Amino acid sequence: MKKILEKIARIYCLIICCCFSEFALAQDSEAIRPRIIITADPELDDNNSMIRFLLYSSDLQVEGLIYTSSQFHWKGDGKGTRWFVPGREYARFGLDKCPCESWRWAKDERFIHDIVDAYAKSYPNLKVHNASYPSPEELRSKIRYGNIEFDGDISKDSPGSDLIKSLILDDKPGQLFITAWGGHSSIARALKSIQDQYQNTTQWEAIRSKIFRKVVLLPSGDQDDMYAKYIKPNWSGIEYRTFGNGPNYGYGAQLRAKPEDSPLLTPSWMKENILDRGPLGSLYRVWGDGKQMVKDDMMDYFGMSGYTDDQLRKMGYVVWMPVQPKNSWLGEGDNHTFMNMLGNGLRAFEDPSFGGWGGRGTRSQNFSFSMSDTSQQAMVAALSSANRNAGNYPNFFPAAQNDFAARMKWAVTPRFEDANHEPVVMIEGPLHVMASAGETIRLNGKVSDPDQNEVSLRWWQFRAGTYANDVTIVNETSVACRVTIPKDALAGQTIHIILQATDDGKPSLTRYQRVIITVREK
Repeated sequence: MKKILEKIARIYCLIICCCFSEFALAQDSEAIRPRIIITADPELDDNNSMIRFLLYSSDLQVEGLIYTSSQFHWKGDGKGTRWFVPGREYARFGLDKCPCESWRWAKDERFIHDIVDAYAKSYPNLKVHNASYPSPEELRSKIRYGNIEFDGDISKDSPGSDLIKSLILDDKPGQLFITAWGGHSSIARALKSIQDQYQNTTQWEAIRSKIFRKVVLLPSGDQDDMYAKYIKPNWSGIEYRTFGNGPNYGYGAQLRAKPEDSPLLTPSWMKENILDRGPLGSLYRVWGDGKQMVKDDMMDYFGMSGYTDDQLRKMGYVVWMPVQPKNSWLGEGDNHTFMNMLGNGLRAFEDPSFGGWGGRGTRSQNFSFSMSDTSQQAMVAALSSANRNAGNYPNFFPAAQNDFAARMKWAVTPRFEDANHEPVVMIEGPLHVMASAGETIRLNGKVSDPDQNEVSLRWWQFRAGTYANDVTIVNETSVACRVTIPKDALAGQTIHIILQATDDGKPSLTRYQRVIITVREK
């Protein structure tokens, strides 16, 4: 049995090395910027997540900003057609509003447009601090309305689904990450259009294989059942990443916050670092801000201030979360879909099991299009080993929240020297190395700070590798460290070592580099 496990581990090692060698080689060249499409419905936390997302558009290739529907928000067709799906919130809460012509969708909804317009006002400042920010014109060219009429309706194409389809079929290199902050209908319609066009042609198998290699779905749940009903049955080879164990960016994060996280969710922190930061800050939603996404929405009491839970219920609101102090954190529940895409050095987009500011992910995928049964077993074994370490997940929330605050400050700061910027962290040598069990290896870092701030260093083991136990790190606070590979490590197992650099600027900013050590065969 031991020999079989060792063989599987070696195979997995080969898979990982083949898949990720390009990332290791790219460290000293231009940073990799993953291609990403955002599909979002007009929910409060989608609004907030969009603001944070655009502040990280410097790290990404933004390919689409698409309005979509969900069971919680849909526009209707404007023809008086009434819609009802059993089990939706209007049914669960016993509301008498449906069947109805639309559900919680504002007339002329344009929250994405509004946020991009605010970004445009901030852009002259943002580009001073990071030249990679895309122009407002480029972002505006990516905005589309997708399948928004009814939740789960994929009966016809839309401008949004057409854009997704074209991006799925293009020949640009790299994977295409598609988020579902709302429902999957716009994504599902794009895939159905491809299926309808090519299924009965000689190109079908090649196109399916290409899509299975290329497309990665990043969901915030299955909010219109279209993943379960259409995508999974028809496109099971598409990678579907779900996340856990990471920072809580959702509604009510302050109710379960760790002691070190709580100060970053308070009214005073939100006002100083977010709300008072220009056009983007003015659109950011917090408790008691007097706003509603849709006027008189019985589900949206978050902007109300000065009322108790009971008073709000008597006013007709569906109170599913206790009222919080005015100006406190409200929620950014879709952050996990893109926070692992960021160029912070954790390289979490390479593989969902790596983990990062968005949490650690798992993938649901049929690998049969390109992998042998043995290779599939190796991948499953690797993911299982990583998941066993879920309880040791580091708390990235303070670093992520400080980083968000810094970028909000960039948006209102016209001079580079008047804001803080993240340290630059490099590894001297490859990011993937081989070592034998019992061997001690040296890892050398290189760290600088654009603001000449003091930077503290720490090497630590991220329990994301397939070797589940501790390793010994000597000189863990120096620029160079020594790592001893345990004698019980098996050939093919991996150990993830992080070099973390944190400056003493305001707010304090952190960057990383991840080195993956693979145990070689004796």
